[in-house]
Amino acid sequence: MGKAIAAAPLLLLPVAAYNILAAILGGLTGLSVNFALAEPRFELATASGGEWPVSLADLMVAAALIVMFVELIKSTPNRRVALVNHILSIALFIGCLAELLFVTACATSTFFLITLMVLLDVLAGFILGMATRGPEREPAPKPKAKG
Repeated sequence: MGKAIAAAPLLLLPVAAYNILAAILGGLTGLSVNFALAEPRFELATASGGEWPVSLADLMVAAALIVMFVELIKSTPNRRVALVNHILSIALFIGCLAELLFVTACATSTFFLITLMVLLDVLAGFILGMATRGPEREPAPKPKAKG
């Protein structure tokens, strides 16, 4: 069970959170979800004296960036677990892309940015996989038989 949890892509958390919030906040229409996510929830005072309105969309993207950072630095000593994680990340990206294109509630900038983070996770998996594997080696030539 522990390996199954280790293999699960962490970016599934912000994708699931978005889908749950979209269902709660606006149902299935992208426009109502976008308005609900973009509405400022609170304001932060800046050092310059300005007011920074923070929306739910801002918080979701910030949380997804933190999750992406953790996903990129977590190391899996087991190559099989890493491979399963990468395959699940690809499946998650395909699912996010399908939602972005075909689910009206996911047609928002917030979900696009989360989908972009999932894509970057997939690309990082390819790049890090190639970097850690090292250069391809040709098999050593077989010694010739005497005689």
